[in-house]
Amino acid sequence: MDLATFLVQCLNSLQYGLLLFLVASGLTLVFGIMGVINLAHGSFYMIGAYMAHALAPWVGATLGGGFFTTLALGGALAVLFGVALEWAFFSFLYEREHLQQVLMTYGLILVFEELRSLAVGDDVHGVQPPAWLAGSIPLGELMTYPVYRLFISAVCVALAAAMWFVLARTRLGMTVRAGASSREMVQSLGIDIRWLYRLVFAAGVTLAVLAGMVAAPVSSVYPGMGQQVLIVCFVVVVIGGIGSIRGALLAALLIGFVDTFGKVVFPQAAGLLVYVLMAVILLWKPEGLFKAA
Repeated sequence: MDLATFLVQCLNSLQYGLLLFLVASGLTLVFGIMGVINLAHGSFYMIGAYMAHALAPWVGATLGGGFFTTLALGGALAVLFGVALEWAFFSFLYEREHLQQVLMTYGLILVFEELRSLAVGDDVHGVQPPAWLAGSIPLGELMTYPVYRLFISAVCVALAAAMWFVLARTRLGMTVRAGASSREMVQSLGIDIRWLYRLVFAAGVTLAVLAGMVAAPVSSVYPGMGQQVLIVCFVVVVIGGIGSIRGALLAALLIGFVDTFGKVVFPQAAGLLVYVLMAVILLWKPEGLFKAA
C-alpha cells in the first residue's frame, strides 16, 4: 500500500467514522438518557436519505434554494416529526420493560418500510451532490479524493461540536444530564421531564435524519439501508459505553478505521472485524470505553 492509497483510506475511515457517530449519537442520547431501546432509529437515517432524494429537486424548483436550504428544511421537518413521534408512541415506553420497547420499535420499522414502499417504491435512487462540491482534490500523481466526502466530515464535526457545546456548556445540557441521572429530582425542581425527553428524542431523530441526508450522495438511497446502519450503531453505543457521547465518538472512529482498512487488507473477513473489535473491548471493559457523561 503506497502513501497515497494509505491517505485515501485514512480519509475514508475518518469520514465513515464521523458519519457513523452522527447517527449513533442520537441513538446513545435516547438509549442512555431516556432508557428506551429504539430499534427504529435506523429508519430515521433512511428517512433522511429519501428526504434528500425528494426534497432537493423540489427545493430547487419551488424555493430556488440549494443544498443548505434542503438540509435546513429537512432538519426542521425532522424536529417536528420527532416531537410528534415521541408524543404519539415513545412517551408511553419510559416505564415499560425493554421487551415491550423492542416490540413497539420493531413494529415502527415495519410501518416505516411499508410507507416507504408505498410512497417511493423499491427502486434504488441516486442523489447528486451540489455542483460546487462535485470535484476532487489530487492526492499524489494518480489518485484523487472527492470534495464531497471532505464536506461530509466537516458537517459531522460541526454538528458534533454543537452537540458537545449544548450538553457541556449550557443550562439545557445540564438539565438533560441531570434528567439522565435522576428523573425524580429534576421533576421535584419543577422541570417538566416529559418535554425534556421530547426535546432529546427530537434531537436524536434530527441527527439521524441529517446524517442520512448528507450521506445520500455517496451511499445512494435504497430499501433496507436503515437496518444496516442500525446494527453498527448499536455496536458503537455498546463499545463506547451506554449514554456516553465521547465514547460513541471514539468507538465510531475505531469502527471506521477497522472497517475501512479491513476491506482493503482482509476483504474476506472484513464483515467480522467490527464484531471482533467489540468482543475484545467488552472483554477488557464490559461497561464500554466510557461511562455516561
